Amino acid sequence: MSDSPKSNPLHNALVWLGFAEPARRAHAHDHGGAGGHGPHGGHDGGHGHTHGSIDPSITTNDRGIWAVKWSFVILAITAAFQLAVVVISGSVALFADMIHNFGDAATAIPLWIAFALGKRKPSARFTYGLGRVEDIAGLCVVLIILFSALVAAYQAVDRLIHPQAIVALPWVAAAGVVGFIGNEVVAVFRIRVGREIESAALIADGYHARTDGLTSLAVVLGAVGVWLGFPLSDPIIGLLITFAIFGIVWQSAKAVFVRMLDGVEPHVTEEIRHSAGHVPGILRILDIRARWSGHRLLAEVDVAADPTISLREADNLADALEHEITEHLPAVRAARVRVIAAGGVDSKPADSHDHPHPHPH
Repeated sequence: MSDSPKSNPLHNALVWLGFAEPARRAHAHDHGGAGGHGPHGGHDGGHGHTHGSIDPSITTNDRGIWAVKWSFVILAITAAFQLAVVVISGSVALFADMIHNFGDAATAIPLWIAFALGKRKPSARFTYGLGRVEDIAGLCVVLIILFSALVAAYQAVDRLIHPQAIVALPWVAAAGVVGFIGNEVVAVFRIRVGREIESAALIADGYHARTDGLTSLAVVLGAVGVWLGFPLSDPIIGLLITFAIFGIVWQSAKAVFVRMLDGVEPHVTEEIRHSAGHVPGILRILDIRARWSGHRLLAEVDVAADPTISLREADNLADALEHEITEHLPAVRAARVRVIAAGGVDSKPADSHDHPHPHPH
């Protein structure tokens, strides 16, 4: 069709810029719970995802690397322009904002390393792969945000105690506007891609960029205040923005540490429980465990079934539930289902060896 996304130049340009999705081959969402079409059967595990031989985890890692690469380029150009204006004007506020932007660009380095390591296959030592490196990168991002907040606080207090005259106010204001635009573009870009690939580290870095954009606007307001005859307006506004940066530190740290402690959002377990309702033969769910490994979600589910079913039927039931879980939660890259005979499950632990037909899948 002539109006398809693949043949639309505007859509292709938006895809290249990261603000539109590539054309994908859609598939129907079957709630019938048919067995045999789970992750082992070649399904990619998500609505509208491309079917094929490419590992979806590799695709999302490449997407993450692409995002941080272009973020680094945009912020480096922004900071370089601000550096030139700092040399001309001697603005301490703009100098602090430039430090923020260089720091924000530098956060791309740990994320880039994390996404690159995440592409490595599991090994005998790292049987789950190296996805958790992304959580360490997220911690590095939080520390960089904290450092930039401390620098901003120091600069603001120093300017309150020791006011300094600045020149070339129009250039300072222009550099602040450029800093805001550059950071906001990067923020939208990182947050969007981070949510797309379920990366807490990339999302946290996006909010950091947004905060630095507000700091850039503070530079503009400070320059206007100085022009109007209020030389202390710049450090006062900078101090207020510093408090906002500390707020982002708190929010980002909570998100990163929850994942490092194997925490998941409540809706994850609810979706897994809902998925089981679409699989005939499951009597009830005995246990649900899930955790993040980078931007990949790993799930383990114990379910009770009729003790008279055969081993093949239990295997088909497990495959069907795996398929439903990946349909409801596209971020799931591995789902392990254990089928246990219903008799006596209420009085014995789920992993008891006394069950007639325990079947790990």
